[in-house]
Amino acid sequence: MAVTTSEFVREMAETGPAPMKRVTPLPVIVIGNGPSGICLSYFLSGYRPYFKESSIHPNPILQRKLEENLGISIIEQDLEFLSEGLEGRSHNPVAVLFDSLLRPNADFGVSMDSVISWRREHDHYIPHLVLGKGPLGGVWHSIEGSMVTLSLGDWMQLPDLPFRDWMRAKRRCLRNDRAMTADIAHYYQHYTKAKGLQENFACGTVVTSVRRVSPSPDEEKQTCVSMDNMAGAQASRQSHRTSLFEVKGYSERKDGSEMPFCINAENVVLATGTYDSPAWLEVEGEDLPFVHHTTSELEEALKAQETGVNFDPILIVGGGLTAADAVISAHHSNAPVIHVFRRGVNDPDLIFNQLPKVMCPEYHKVHQMMAQQSCTATGPYEGYLSLPKHTVLCFTPDRKCILQDMTSGERRTFNISVALVLIGSNPNLTFLPDQGRSLAVNTELPVNCKRNPVDVDCYTYECGQERGLYALGPLVGDNFVRFLQGGALAVTSALLKDRHGAQHKIHSRPLFS
Repeated sequence: MAVTTSEFVREMAETGPAPMKRVTPLPVIVIGNGPSGICLSYFLSGYRPYFKESSIHPNPILQRKLEENLGISIIEQDLEFLSEGLEGRSHNPVAVLFDSLLRPNADFGVSMDSVISWRREHDHYIPHLVLGKGPLGGVWHSIEGSMVTLSLGDWMQLPDLPFRDWMRAKRRCLRNDRAMTADIAHYYQHYTKAKGLQENFACGTVVTSVRRVSPSPDEEKQTCVSMDNMAGAQASRQSHRTSLFEVKGYSERKDGSEMPFCINAENVVLATGTYDSPAWLEVEGEDLPFVHHTTSELEEALKAQETGVNFDPILIVGGGLTAADAVISAHHSNAPVIHVFRRGVNDPDLIFNQLPKVMCPEYHKVHQMMAQQSCTATGPYEGYLSLPKHTVLCFTPDRKCILQDMTSGERRTFNISVALVLIGSNPNLTFLPDQGRSLAVNTELPVNCKRNPVDVDCYTYECGQERGLYALGPLVGDNFVRFLQGGALAVTSALLKDRHGAQHKIHSRPLFS
């Protein structure tokens, strides 16, 4: 008898001497259990969006298109046709489309009800397994819990479960309409339970390899039988693949040991996010124990300041929002801060010069601190020193940092308690050949969510160089939760059309053979 997805997940959590091996190939394996993976599991579990007949969308052209297909799920409609002409804060048209349906005119500061209703149709369920090395919610569990999200709290929610309602039930309140990261992490865990998705998730699993393999005769037979049971003869004919994806890794067992697993799948979705590997400065002394690369160590540093263990300043390196979050937390705790960043305060590429002041007042306060304190060592923000256009030369074992002014070349040495190097991060794609470079827009460079994302078809999110491999979320440039949901919609639509015999838009030579 074939092992079901839920049975396989349970077996992965149990102890046993033999590696786990699933005989029947799964239709879909998702790598990453953050909001991208959770949202995709929601769609693959048979939840389908429909246009509300009584709704009026503020875009009259989109309204007419939606009215032409009343009663037909958005998943089954032509996403390219619906997306045409829409504009938004994502480069991916389906992301803009779905965000417009869920939050009409959100970018104009207007609060309008969604024009989407949801139905769960079990006959559209696609068996899948979501693998994640940490708890449900992904990176949100590793961010310092008291930090406030950049996006509005309502923009952090997943389909059909308003975040504001969940907060109200928890007797929690939004601060300036935004939420603390700890609340977001707990919301995603609650969402998975509320929508009945738990059986699709295997947390505490690390993927070590994804490659193409030829199916064995038993696997081909099992695949045909499985598909006949689920979707009829037409889907069974479609299931004949020249190759499958072999996904290997290990599951962390209750006794602390590791249990290897090996699963074959017809399709693999990369939803790993981009926060697994913090970027380093690559300078001498950066591996010293007082130099950190995430905000999770900030709380301990602030406790040390409060107890008088070390009164030297906290060095924060970086000119982005994560560094700004650290500055806010440290400043509110009255801890002295030295803030170092490479750009000038008026540089148009500095993120603070791109944010609307009304929506992000605390970040503009940080920007004001960066600008005013850069002119003098004293000023209205006691305990905070801003050093724009400076770079770190090295760290020394006696807790000193040597900086250099990029304009004058002058060097300065500071005593510090700890250093937080918060200059961005990169996705961990070590389980792919050449760490996934062959999938990027520029195959000569590593995958980077801002400068070199994974190259995908913008209406299916299928990788341009590898049939059956999909990517969504930050890997394709959708760095905000509100936009990654459109990617989940596109992937689901593509998989369903493929299952029903539709032709692929992309035909390419496998790279992972």
